Amino acid sequence: MKIGMPISKNLGLESPVHGHFGSAPGFLMVDTETMAAEAMLNANIEHARGGCSPVKALAGDKPDAVLVAGLGAGALNGLRQMGVRVYLVPAGTAAQAIQLFNEGKLKELSDVATCMGHGHGPEGCHGHV
Repeated sequence: MKIGMPISKNLGLESPVHGHFGSAPGFLMVDTETMAAEAMLNANIEHARGGCSPVKALAGDKPDAVLVAGLGAGALNGLRQMGVRVYLVPAGTAAQAIQLFNEGKLKELSDVATCMGHGHGPEGCHGHV
């Protein structure tokens, strides 16, 4: 299974999960069978508020699931239209997020848990940055 997640800095599996999908500098794609990790830049980082395009952000790469600490409704809907399941993950590293996913400890993200725009202040969406 291919899992994607927004990252703040590329450190392979030790990359910190970024607090918001659309504003992440990059993404890490991980094959959960081999644990091979590949980083990519966010190709849609300069989008307007509410205009995040997951297809552009992920440069056309399509994971089976995305693990996020937060994202807006537009990005969530875009990922769902791509057939990608989205799970809420606490802050930590990519390796920790994959472990929680593999253990079935992550909850699939609902519409009510999305961020309400980019004006969420220094604490970020729901307390993440």
